[in-house]
Amino acid sequence: MKKVILMLSAIALIATTNLYAQEHTHNHGAKATEKKETVSFPKSGDEKGELTVGGACGMCKTRIEKAAKAVKGVSAASYDLKSHKLQVNFDAKQTSLAAISKAEANAGHDTNLDKADDKVYDSLPGCCKYRK
Repeated sequence: MKKVILMLSAIALIATTNLYAQEHTHNHGAKATEKKETVSFPKSGDEKGELTVGGACGMCKTRIEKAAKAVKGVSAASYDLKSHKLQVNFDAKQTSLAAISKAEANAGHDTNLDKADDKVYDSLPGCCKYRK
């Protein structure tokens, strides 16, 4: 009888240990994934900046973000239509807020630093006319 109890205890211990190991490995993997999504390691020279950019619709948002991302050294760009703020991450060794602003003006959007040429602005679709 003692052998049976000892054998059942050993089996229960092994099963519990295996379940714990599987759960621990699964949770550890989830934590590693979380870290990858929330932790970023900026490169040397990376900066964050903000510009005020005129825009009126979703097409403007797409054009503004595309113009910013086309500038060499810009790693991310996000435009908020309500606040008219463009948030950018860029390598200061390769570009500047002034260069990003000029790219926006060349795409037809006024910024707090540059005004778009009237011909370029006039060529924007009707829904994109943000000047009042």
